[in-house]
Parts: sequence; structure tokens; C-alpha cells
Amino acid sequence: MFHKSKIKLAALVGIALSVVSLLVHLLLANYSSGNITQYKIYVDDFYPIGQQQKLRSRKLWGPVSSLDALQPFANPRKFYPVPSEQNGFIYAKIHGGFDKIRSSICDLVAVSRLLNATLVIPEIQESLRSKGISSKFKSFSYIYNEEQFITALASDVIIVKSLPLDLKEARKKTKFPTISLRKSASPSFFIREVLPKLKQSKVVGLVITNGRCLESILPPSMVEYQRLRCRVAFHALQFRQEIQELGNRLVERLRASGRPYLAYHPGLVRDTLAFHGCAELFQDVHTELIQYRRQQMIKLGTLKEELSVDSVARKKNGSCPLMPEEVGLLLRALGYPPNTIIYLAGAETFGGQRILIPLRAMYSNLVDRSSLCSERELFNLIGPESPLPSNMPHPPPIKSEKQLIEEWKRAGPRPRPLPPPPARPFYQHEKEGWYGWISETDIEPDPSPMDLRMQAHRLLWDALDYYVSIEADAFFPGFNNDGRGWPDYSGLIMGHRLYQKASGMTYRPDRKSIVELFGTLNDHLYHPPRNWTISLRELLNKSAGVDGFVAEARLLKPTSFLSHPLPECSCRASNLIGSASPEKDSYGQLVYGGEDECPEWIKRGLAIVSAEVSDDDEGDLPEEDDEAQEQPESDANRSSEQDEEMDPDD
Repeated sequence: MFHKSKIKLAALVGIALSVVSLLVHLLLANYSSGNITQYKIYVDDFYPIGQQQKLRSRKLWGPVSSLDALQPFANPRKFYPVPSEQNGFIYAKIHGGFDKIRSSICDLVAVSRLLNATLVIPEIQESLRSKGISSKFKSFSYIYNEEQFITALASDVIIVKSLPLDLKEARKKTKFPTISLRKSASPSFFIREVLPKLKQSKVVGLVITNGRCLESILPPSMVEYQRLRCRVAFHALQFRQEIQELGNRLVERLRASGRPYLAYHPGLVRDTLAFHGCAELFQDVHTELIQYRRQQMIKLGTLKEELSVDSVARKKNGSCPLMPEEVGLLLRALGYPPNTIIYLAGAETFGGQRILIPLRAMYSNLVDRSSLCSERELFNLIGPESPLPSNMPHPPPIKSEKQLIEEWKRAGPRPRPLPPPPARPFYQHEKEGWYGWISETDIEPDPSPMDLRMQAHRLLWDALDYYVSIEADAFFPGFNNDGRGWPDYSGLIMGHRLYQKASGMTYRPDRKSIVELFGTLNDHLYHPPRNWTISLRELLNKSAGVDGFVAEARLLKPTSFLSHPLPECSCRASNLIGSASPEKDSYGQLVYGGEDECPEWIKRGLAIVSAEVSDDDEGDLPEEDDEAQEQPESDANRSSEQDEEMDPDD
């Protein structure tokens, strides 16, 4: 009897242990699987989720009623068929990142139309330089859909995938003239310099760098070429299917909780920081990396300034990006709650995760593609790649302490990170990576095969983030060039959002005014006075409306038409809003108020949508009171000793 009891007890214990083991395995599988997104957006119960859409303030998420009448309309206003006889073929090599590629392609199509030439699908050098990336997607098709590009522009330009075989062989033997374009050229340049060569040799090659090919502002007689640029950028240049599908999944995940989301692009790119002289805003090795790139730009003639400039003065002038901590304070002053979902866009954030710590402390739902996608989803986007060659250069041998000290003594006055204290040697991981060379040599080495592959991958990450940013309920740029330099990532997003839905909430912050406001706070950074918050809120709300729209247009349009594709690529539904007073830029070109009246089919569609929205809003709860979003009076009167400031290094 006793023996049978022991058997039953052992069996019960075994069953209990099996159940516990099964639960543990299920729990581990839930958090460790590579195919499951691990990050879950935090949602509190301050508002019922079902009513969240009704309670959100229009001042935070839009639409901007003053811009509601502007509608996208890039169709030709007059018929102009593709000429039957072509002057020849134009092929192009495009150097640069995502933003420069997109701008260059739009200019290239307009130039092909101007010269009555057949355009060969342009070559994207950033992907061709990398050996062994997916054989399924090459050059142009690495980002964009080739078939859509050709079909959408069939009424404008004849586009082919490659040169005929006989011309392709002649191109390999460099029998055709090649023209290098380092800056924007006028239409007369292409008519005068390029067209004769095209007619003579039947093939001309263009090498485009810095994202510039055709000048931004064209004469009024060439308004159809401006609309052609819009059709290229906003209709023909569609991402390949895999990018669009993953982008749609990201948008669904961001909105799964029933909340809107804000996209934020920091603009902290090494080239941008070097071009505008913002090196001293960073510390130690980052400052030196920026200065090295600035020196390269001066040697190449891209930049015509001194190497060393006053970064603080540049910051006060609005020439440098807003730091993530400053953006967090701006969003908090605007009234965005701490659980706001913020999507971090851009493949490069110079300075890494360290500078994002203050923003993440203020907004815990700061997410990016890596936290919303599984590794398998990102791998499928890249596609199968060949393994890197085994004969890759090996890192230099580890140097002894004596050798390091001798090299330090011979380094001279060149600014370097301070040498390590005796008890703290350099670790090997500090010498590895894309910046590791700076502790070993004075010259940046050529990119390795892995570096080239990562640069190609950045095109995919930028394309994915671009898609998510366009669909965002609100967009906040940490930096855009404001007409100083090449077309940039944030500027293209702002232009695309402006074309697609002008009334969408897109902030256009005046960085100079913002820096001046921050300068008045001193020790009250995290607990600003009430009048400061009201002033800042008024400034940023204006930037999202007509005032910011016009001010930004005067700066952006002279250098990048795609950053402000209005009024040429829009129409005004005048039955929805009164006529606007025309606004012109420094060139005398209209930037607002000169739009054509929308055709009747657009007006009818808007009237139907407006009626449906009115029916849906009948049962909505009233909007949040602005005063409820203001900071408590007690916060405004706190002393500097009570400021709960956060140390980013903690």
C-alpha cells in the first residue's frame, strides 16, 4: 500500500513539473523568437482606446484648415505627346544617398524630355559598388519598381531598361561622350552643350553627384516640366513591392492601439554636420570625425569655407540640427503626452543611441524599424546575398602600450581624444567599426566590402522610413537644409507630404527662433515658465500653417523644387475656402496663392468626402481644451533647485 502511494506521488510531481516546464517554454518562445516583434507600444488607460481618435486635439494631429483647399494635381494642363523621332539615348550614373538619388532621377526625366531623348534606366552607384548584394534586385530595382516607372511616364518620356546591344558594346569601349554634373545646370546649358553631342553620337552619358542636375526654378514657359518632376517623384517613383508591403505592416503596427503616431527625422548625418560646421556640438571622437569629413569637402570644392568655424554661432544662426533632447522639450511644450508614439526615421543618427537617451526618457514609445520588425522581415527585404570574400583585409596587429605612447608623442597638435589613464587601456572593440581608424591613423581608409554593403542597405532603410514618414499623422524634422546645400531627406518628406495632403500636420520649425527661446531658459529647461511655453507653442503652430508654409517655400524652392512643389503641382478648391493672397519668393515666383482652380471631378470627390466626415463627427466628444494641455502653474513657479533634470550619461 505504501509502495503504491509513493508511485502516485511521484506521478503527480512529474505531471506538475511537466506543466511548469511547458509554461516556461511557451513564455521563452514568446520573447525569444526571431519572427515575433518583441517591442509592444505602451498604452495606458488614461483615455479609453475606443474614444482615443475622438479625443485627440486637432492642434496636435491636424488637419490644418487653412491649407485644406490645396489638392494634388500634377496632370498636364495641355496636351504634349512624346515625339516619335528621338535624338538619341541618355544613360546616367547617380552618386549619393537616398535623397540625392530621388532628386536626381526627377531632374533626369525632365532633361530627357527637354532634349527629346530616350532615357535608359539610371544606374544607382551606391548599390552597384557593393559586391554580392541580392542578385534579384540590381541598381534601380534595388529601391524602385522599374515597370511602374516605365509605364507611369509612357506619355512623357520613352524609357528603356538598357541600351541596344551594339551601343552597349560601344559604351564599354568608352566611345560616347560623358558629362559630369556637380551642380545644377540651366535648361540652356543642356540645349547648348549636351544636345549637339547627343545628335552627333546618338548616346550621351551623365554623371550626377550632390543630387543636382537641373536647376530648381525654371522659367514660367517651362511650367509643364515642373509638373513632370511631380509626376516622377510622387507617382512614377514607387518603391518595389517588398518595401511597400513592409512599410504598410509598420504603419498598421504603429496604429494598432488606435492612436496616431508622429514621425521624427533627427537630421544628424555626418555629411550634413560637416557641411554646416556643427562639429563642436559633439564630443571627443565625433568632433574629429566631422572635421575630417569637412576637410574632405573643402579639398573637393564642395564647400568653400574655413575648416574651423564657431559651431555655437552656427547653432544660434539656425544652421545646425536640433538635438533630440530639444525636440523632446518642444513636443512636450506643444502638448504631446508622454505616451505619444514617435517613429524615428533615417538610416543614420550620428552619435548613436547615446544622444537619444533624453528624448527616450521623455517619450517611452520612441520606436524605429528595428524594434517594430523581426530579423526575418528585414532579411527578406534585403534578399539573399553572397558571402563576403575570404581574402578581406585583416585588422592591424594589436600594438603594445609603449608603441601607443610613442605614436601619441609624435601626433603633434592635431586634436585627438585624451589618452587613457594608466589603469584604463584601449579595448579592442574601441578600435573596430567604421570609426576605429581614428585612433590608429590620420587618413580614413577606403570602405571595406562590409562598409559598402552596409551603405547599400541604408538605401533600403531610408526608403522604408520615407514610406512610414509620408503616412504619419504628424512629422517633425530635426533639420532641413533651408536652401543651404543639396536637397535633403527631411525636405523631400515635407515636399511629398505637402503634395499628397497639404493640410497634414507637418511642422516647419524656425531653428534660429527656437534656439533664441532656449537661450532665455537657463536653469529652467525642464520646467519652463508658462509664457515661454505659450510663445513656443504659438511659434510651432504657425510653422505648420500658412505662415510656416510660405516662409519655408522662400528658402527651399530655389534649391529643391521637390521640397516645395507648389503652386505648379496643385490646385485650389476655391469653393471650400476663400481666395488666398499671392505670395512670391525672392525670384518673383509664386509660392502660394497662384494655384489653378481644381477641375470639377476633384471638387465632387471632396464634397462627398466632406459629407461623410461630417456624418461621422456628429457623435464625437468635444476637443480637449487648450488650457488643459498647459503645464500646471506649480511647474512654472518651481525654482531651479527643484528642476528634475536628467543626466544623459546616467
